[in-house]
Amino acid sequence: CQNSDSSPPPSTVVGQTKTLAKVTFTPNVVQQAKIARNGILGDFIIRYDVNRELSVGDVQILNGYFVHFFAPWDLPPLPKNVVFVLDSSASMVGTKLRQTKDALFTILQDLRPEDNFNIIGFSNRIKVWEQDRLVSVTPNNIRDAKKYIHKMSPSGGTDINGALQTGSKLLNDYIAQNDIDARSVSLIIFLTDGRPTVGETQSSKILSNTKEAIRNKFCLFTIGIGNDVDYKLLERMALENCGMMRRIQEDEDAAAQLKGFYDEVGTPLLSNIRVDYPKDSVEQVTQSFFPNYFNGSEIVVAGKVINHTSDRFHVEVTASNSNKYILLKTDVNIDVPSRNDIRGIPGLDNGKGDQNYIERAWSYLTIKELLTSWLKSDDSAEKERLMERAKSLALTYNFVTPFTRLKMKEFELQSEGPEQDYAHPPTEGTGERVQGLQGHKALPEKQRIRISKTSADGDPHFVIDFPSSKLAVCFNIDGQPGDILRLVSDHKESGVTVNGQLIGAPAPPSGHKKQRTYFSTITILSNKPGRSYLEITPTKVILDDGERLILPCDQSTVVGSSGLEVSVAANSNVTVTIGGTISFIILIHQYKNPAPYQRDHLGFYISNSKGLSTRSHGLLGQFLYHEVKLVQDPPGRSAQLLGQNQTEEPKPGPGNMLKVKGRLVPVVQKQRKIYNGQQEVDCWFAKNNADKLIDGVYKDYLASHPFDTGTGVGMSRQP
Repeated sequence: CQNSDSSPPPSTVVGQTKTLAKVTFTPNVVQQAKIARNGILGDFIIRYDVNRELSVGDVQILNGYFVHFFAPWDLPPLPKNVVFVLDSSASMVGTKLRQTKDALFTILQDLRPEDNFNIIGFSNRIKVWEQDRLVSVTPNNIRDAKKYIHKMSPSGGTDINGALQTGSKLLNDYIAQNDIDARSVSLIIFLTDGRPTVGETQSSKILSNTKEAIRNKFCLFTIGIGNDVDYKLLERMALENCGMMRRIQEDEDAAAQLKGFYDEVGTPLLSNIRVDYPKDSVEQVTQSFFPNYFNGSEIVVAGKVINHTSDRFHVEVTASNSNKYILLKTDVNIDVPSRNDIRGIPGLDNGKGDQNYIERAWSYLTIKELLTSWLKSDDSAEKERLMERAKSLALTYNFVTPFTRLKMKEFELQSEGPEQDYAHPPTEGTGERVQGLQGHKALPEKQRIRISKTSADGDPHFVIDFPSSKLAVCFNIDGQPGDILRLVSDHKESGVTVNGQLIGAPAPPSGHKKQRTYFSTITILSNKPGRSYLEITPTKVILDDGERLILPCDQSTVVGSSGLEVSVAANSNVTVTIGGTISFIILIHQYKNPAPYQRDHLGFYISNSKGLSTRSHGLLGQFLYHEVKLVQDPPGRSAQLLGQNQTEEPKPGPGNMLKVKGRLVPVVQKQRKIYNGQQEVDCWFAKNNADKLIDGVYKDYLASHPFDTGTGVGMSRQP
């Protein structure tokens, strides 16, 4: 991101606190103008923090509800005793283990002299760096710890239960034997990329064993990296042991994500924080005891005020710090109703205009706690009770939860009432941020559209299906990383353009090529009836038709707008339908344990081309309304053509030739795997970057940027 200008960040005053805000945006104005009709595309970010001194915090009261924000920052950090428990099983091979090591090297440098630590690596074997103790932070110990981490190598299965039992015993023994001062924080940071495969593998048993081993003596923070993790197990382990769980995406930024998570819990400022209010003045108060408070976080408590006769509201906060016990208390003025009342808030035109922001904050926190209790409970009756209460609050205050669904309304100029459609929201995690569908219509899921053979997938390998000739033709394109290939170009007629951007990877050791290339991004532009575009990667889909919508590829979703429908099948494919007569399917190829020559990438398939015009072009589009004929050429001519290509010795006998648009193209028979490698297609292969098969040459099909709808030399040639 870039700063919008070089001026100092603006400041504003909210209540009695001063807020510093930093506004950033990306891409720049020129890039925005190229790819979006309204000139706005990208992330507009406002980051701000409220500086609060060591005080009781900020208490706000409105219409019989209160919310209390407590976030002191100017405090000396508490000493911490931390055990890092790291997965070193075979599935961590490659990028994941390397990024974990890189993150740990940085984290070790951030440990403070008063901290104590140890490291455990686990697979089917448990390996403790320093047996039966935690060591202090010294230059020599940090150096030796880095050597230990550097030598960790992936092998074997995943003994989650054994690793946690070992780490818990190590930390419990250290606390007991060293008479650790109560004004310090002990914690385990546990990281894995998989599920339990060795030792105890039953989740319920692992949960009970972990809780029994920890015995409320310290907190467990869990990290899952990648897609093959039992996140429900990690989340519940953390929730039951006063910690939190974090999902780390397996990508180039994983090391930074790991470091970012540690930064959230690496600087404890207070422990055993208790917030108290007079019992006869409040009810239905949310969580008010917190084992730890970390720098950069915030404690929020909300509840109902029931003593309406008093004009004062008493608040007390007790906590432990590194060098003292803290007691903070104050009386907050309760304003008269006429000055402290909100009615008819704009935007709440559904009969609930009397809801105020503090009441909504209380309901949000209460719903989160109900969901947490629901996740931790094993009693079916209790789970049902918790679910019903969370549903009731969510419906009353218009929140989306795993137990409710999002009701969409589409308002148009029509005589009848507005049409209503429904979409199930994402359910992963408590308090998950829900992407708004403003301006887009949530659609019911449909049967998966059948994929045709006409495609560009893999290295990339192109396949063209000619149904009436009962032939399939294939060719390769050996481009360079960063090249943007024009796959379908029909901008002037149907208004559709499809471009694919290449990413590079080393070739396999046994291969004859120097490098491989894959599609990392597919962009689809549609100009009719309105302008819209799609940017598809292996992790997300960005839809922009005046309203910008981001759909994650790991959640099944169907949305539609302005004649464009997008359907995401989680971790499988994305189907794009335009005007009901054009359909493209983008396959998502992801690797659990990628080899050095493998990259997460996309495959592009044309499912329905009826809406594309006869003048469509591109590497795939130029063949949609043409047929080919297989002929045999006399020996002399075939050998001459093959000799010109200089890639294969001429063979005696008649050669196989394809007649395409009046051109003769030498071909050989091959088999191609398509549809995620699940089907083989017999095809006639044209060599040398499809020389003579395609109009023009390879360079004619390069676009200047992913959203380029212009035409190059090759594109201007008409059949």
